Amino acid sequence: MSSKSTFKLHFNKAYIIVIVAVIAVLIVSFYLLSHSNNAVSVKSGDNVTVFYSLWLSNGTLVQTNFNSTPFSFIAGSSQVIKGFSNAVLGMREGQVKNVTLSPAEAYGNINDSLIITVPKSDFGNSSLYVGERVSNSNGAAGVITALNSTSVTVNFNSPLAGKTLIFEIKVVKIN
Repeated sequence: MSSKSTFKLHFNKAYIIVIVAVIAVLIVSFYLLSHSNNAVSVKSGDNVTVFYSLWLSNGTLVQTNFNSTPFSFIAGSSQVIKGFSNAVLGMREGQVKNVTLSPAEAYGNINDSLIITVPKSDFGNSSLYVGERVSNSNGAAGVITALNSTSVTVNFNSPLAGKTLIFEIKVVKIN
């Protein structure tokens, strides 16, 4: 073998080794960046800003703030339902998560003691109708579910009590 061909063979091997090394460094760098422990994730006590959509289990969209103003709350606090607060824990900015919450994780099961019947006279001379929102002397909101000439039945449960809820949550900011 001539010295030129030996040089060319060594040069080609060196060139290939450099290319393989660069590729390996890029792969390791990408892996480390994507699995970095420095990525900020939501923890209890953080102020979290999110977009969300809420559906009932039958597919009915109840509420969304996507394409609107994001919602902020303190993770781990009682500012939102427990299941929603727990769902954002560990999420990172920009992450989207879908979560299904049982009634116990959301607004609870229907509490029969919050459905009361009172004399119609308690409402004075007001004209009432089923579905009307009313409040008691403590400010609790309820909905009239039945009425007759002498009594009114009011449900003070949340309208979402007893329902399975499906959320899509996108974390916008973590403070």
